[in-house]
Amino acid sequence: MAMEVACFDLEGVFVPEIWIAVAERTGVDDLRLTTRDVADYDTLMRHRLSVLDREGLRLADIQSVIATLSPLPGAREFLGWARRNFQVVVLSDTFYDFAAPLMAQLDQPVLFCHNLEIDEDGRIAGYRLRLPNQKFHAVKAFQDLQFSVLAAGDSYNDTAMLCQADAGFLINPPPVVVEEFPQLPVARSFDELREFMVAASSRTLVD
Repeated sequence: MAMEVACFDLEGVFVPEIWIAVAERTGVDDLRLTTRDVADYDTLMRHRLSVLDREGLRLADIQSVIATLSPLPGAREFLGWARRNFQVVVLSDTFYDFAAPLMAQLDQPVLFCHNLEIDEDGRIAGYRLRLPNQKFHAVKAFQDLQFSVLAAGDSYNDTAMLCQADAGFLINPPPVVVEEFPQLPVARSFDELREFMVAASSRTLVD
């Protein structure tokens, strides 16, 4: 029986979309775009960095917004269930500079994400990807290590890992992603996602 790893996206799955929260707090609507809207991550990040420069926003401004955020309702409980039944890894295209306080509220699951480049004035000067398309490559690496992988996410940048996984699920995705990836089952709640994972697992899971 294969050992199973559960891989999850972070924003929009367990925690609010950070950039939308920043847009709402600062009133800068140009920061509302996320991977639910833009398929190409580099295009999205270049847009964000340009807007931050234009508005004079620094890392500290974003971190002050993040400090006010909490996990989505039911996220901590669902993640606790997942960790009792699987080896869990959160695969995210956020940055360690952003995610730390949110991960503490989720009891510190393993997180693979990226790094920001911060200049001496606290400006976000750029970013360093751990690896292009890291979510897909992480899932493939786990499979090469003889793990069976279940995965869940909500956005364009999750679809490669969901399609590569032995069982991949969308959770609360935008309609355009559902339309473009009709082969992926869609969960509308953590309870439904849990049902999908129980059905996909080769083992008897605990509550």
